[in-house]
Formats: sequence, C-alpha cells, structure tokens
Amino acid sequence: MSQTPVQNKPKKKNMAGGFGRQAAYLTMVLPGTLFLLAFAYLPMPGIVLAFKFYKMQVPQAGDFFQNVFLNSLVKSEWNGLNNFTYLLNDAWMLIRNTVGYNLLFMIVGVVLQVGLAVLINELRNRKTAKVYHTIMFMPYFVSWIVVMYALYAMIAFNGFFNQVAVSLGGTAVKYYSEKQYWPWIFLIANIWKYTGQGSIIYLATLTGFDEQLYEAGAIDGASKWQQFRFITLPQLMPTIVMLQILAIGRIFNGDFDMFYSLPNGSGTLRQVTTTIDVYVYDMLKKGNLRNSFGYASAGAFFQSVVGFVLILVTNRIVKKHQPDMALF
Repeated sequence: MSQTPVQNKPKKKNMAGGFGRQAAYLTMVLPGTLFLLAFAYLPMPGIVLAFKFYKMQVPQAGDFFQNVFLNSLVKSEWNGLNNFTYLLNDAWMLIRNTVGYNLLFMIVGVVLQVGLAVLINELRNRKTAKVYHTIMFMPYFVSWIVVMYALYAMIAFNGFFNQVAVSLGGTAVKYYSEKQYWPWIFLIANIWKYTGQGSIIYLATLTGFDEQLYEAGAIDGASKWQQFRFITLPQLMPTIVMLQILAIGRIFNGDFDMFYSLPNGSGTLRQVTTTIDVYVYDMLKKGNLRNSFGYASAGAFFQSVVGFVLILVTNRIVKKHQPDMALF
C-alpha cells in the first residue's frame, strides 16, 4: 500500500527575528523617517490653503476644532484657482530665476564635483586626501548669514573690492544696485559652499571601482585622461544620472537662504534675486496682504507638483534610453 508523501509545510517567517537582525539599520533610518513624517506628511492637510480664501476665525464653543488655525482652515471659503492667479503677475520672473539658476548650478556643479572627487581619489596619500576633502567640505557648515556679512564687507560701496579698485585708479561699483553682477555672485557662492559636499557621493562611488581596470589601462598605454574617459566616467554615469534626476525634481526649489540673505534686502535687485521660495516667504511675511496664506500655499503647491511631474518625466526618458540608470 503506497503512502502519500507528506508535504513539508512552509515555515512561517519570524518577523520579530527579522526586525531584530535589522535593528541597527532600522535605527539609522528612524531619525530620517521621523523628520520626513513631521515636516513632509503631517503638514499635507495645509495644501487646501492653496484653494481657499483663508480668514482667521476664533473658535466658538461648539466648534469641533478649538485651535484657531485648524478652525479657520475648515471654515474658510473655497475660491478655486484664484490664489494661483497672483503667481501670474511675476510668473516669468519667478520661473526664469528659479529654473535658470538651478540649471546653471546643476551643470557647473556636476562638472566641479566629479572633478574634485576624481582629483582627491588620485591622491595616493590617504591622509592628505582626507585633509583636502575636509577643507573643501567645511564651507557647507557655514551659515548663509555669515556669508552675507562677509560678502557685504567685500562688495559694499566702501568695501574691500571698491577700496582696492579706487586705490588702483578705478571707480567704485555699487554692487547692490547693479543686477548684472549677481548671477555670477550666486554661482561663485554656490560653488564655494556645495562643491565639497556634493563630491562625497562621487568619491564614495570611485573608491569601489576595481583597480585592475586602471592597471590594465596603464599597461595598454592609456593616459590619465583616457582612463577617466573610458573607465571612470562610464562607471560614474549611473550615479551622475541618478543625482541629476533628483536635482531636476528640485529645479523649482531655490536655495532660499542664499537668495534671501546675500542681496541684503536690496529692492533694486528683486528682478534677479527673487525665486519662488523667496516669493512664498514674502507672501507669508506680509500679514496685511489679503489672503497671504493662500497665495503662499499656491506658490508652494505649484512648486511641488511641477517638481514631482519633472521627476516622472525625466525618469521616463532615462528609462526609455538607459533602463539600468532609471530610479524606478
């Protein structure tokens, strides 16, 4: 009499054991998760401000929300897309400044960051390489307020640059009134502050490359430039593409601290220094402006939606041509 073979039942995964094994990694992720939850997901209900005429209303005794802001948020009247029409007044200036500066920073930044990472990686003395990279990374921790005061001391009408120019027989320049200088000032400031920080990911990627490829290239007579072009750059390209996709998603987000602080409140420079972030802040700051919360929320909502769409479109294009380099 044949016996029916006994099938082994699949073992249930021990979820507690799985969490225990990944405890170290989960602990590392926890602070970032809490930060994302607190500053990205919890404020999401405030999106409705972009479609409402926000009017402060003191809660009554029978109201569900006794918080002034929440009660006003619920009771304020809907006004459709009216808040977005205010963006149209300065739409060209806002988009030109925000997108234009970010494109400039992206193009120049990726070249300098990759170049710095390659140069540091070529240093055979690891201690010297760490010292150089630390020096280049330190500006990232300097506040833009400190930079603003240092910049003012250099380019003010009676500042260092003008004093040197006058002593050499030249004329003093009113940098805080001349618009043509500020794209270059922003570019130099951005390079100084973010090049070292941005090169960290590229440097970490470079350290994982197989040294035998470079040895084989050197044996075949490849120069340093040829090694970079045919060995380093192709291996770096997935990282470069990934970071540029993320950067394109932030192309409508300007560096608020830089664009707001460095001009030192000069109204003459508004046409070349006002980005969408600065606009949103100005709307919130002008409490006497009718529906300032609605206008600011509309600007931020437009900024976020367009950035999200750009990530999807860019990733779709990359996936069509180079599937291995796409984010998802």
